[in-house]
Amino acid sequence: MLWLVIFFVLPTIQLIATSLYDPNGSLDTGYAMTWSFSNYWHALQQFQSPFLRSLLYAGVATGLAVLLAYPLAYSIAFKAGRWKNFMLVLVIAPFFTSFLVRTLAWKSILSDNGFVVSALQALHILGPDGRLLATSVAVVTGLTYNFLPFMVLPLYASLEKIDLRLIEAGKDLYANGFTSFRKITLPLSMPGLVAGTLLTFIPAAGDYINAELLGTPRQYMIGNVIDSLFLVQLDYPAAAACSVVLMLAIVVMVLFYVRRAGTEELL
Repeated sequence: MLWLVIFFVLPTIQLIATSLYDPNGSLDTGYAMTWSFSNYWHALQQFQSPFLRSLLYAGVATGLAVLLAYPLAYSIAFKAGRWKNFMLVLVIAPFFTSFLVRTLAWKSILSDNGFVVSALQALHILGPDGRLLATSVAVVTGLTYNFLPFMVLPLYASLEKIDLRLIEAGKDLYANGFTSFRKITLPLSMPGLVAGTLLTFIPAAGDYINAELLGTPRQYMIGNVIDSLFLVQLDYPAAAACSVVLMLAIVVMVLFYVRRAGTEELL
């Protein structure tokens, strides 16, 4: 409790207080507490596009992560056999390298002269002047890759706990493979699926490294705006207001999602 108070509660209170400072203040003159709730309206009005873009990119990346992670986690849990531990090591292996280096690697992979663009041009999926780098596709690709392990591991943990006798019982009752998956495997893996989507969506929505390195200002997310407001423009009230709005939006979405998914026990 002491750890949470010092490193979570107090910083959150300070952030909320900063978001209510006089927007006309500065580091030189100081900031006065004027309870300027207009800072929130200013944040929503001026930075609406980065907010919506962040939620959109995070949502698409989370959906792609589910499509990639579920078959992988299923294969590791049920099909890997003695290779299970080795495959789990491969899933977490990217964490052995820094987040920044992994994103820079994608900048090289998606470059205009890289093999991915060349292959897509050869298949006429991209035009002769088509590109992937500095586009929304590149940003979403980076988000999906960087946060994919956060989706795989909770899914694997849920799938690995499933009693295989339940699936066998379903087959004995003449359920085909799809029906058995829909009625048995998927419901039993829902806690891992919900946890994985939360662990992927929340950090992806606040990320700014992928948009900074793989995109352009047209792809900037709200994390890039907050970074600029805090460190470049030194507009602390606006930066804090954007941060609070982002946190509140994510909390509301998470609560709604968890209730709809029927896994309130995760909270």
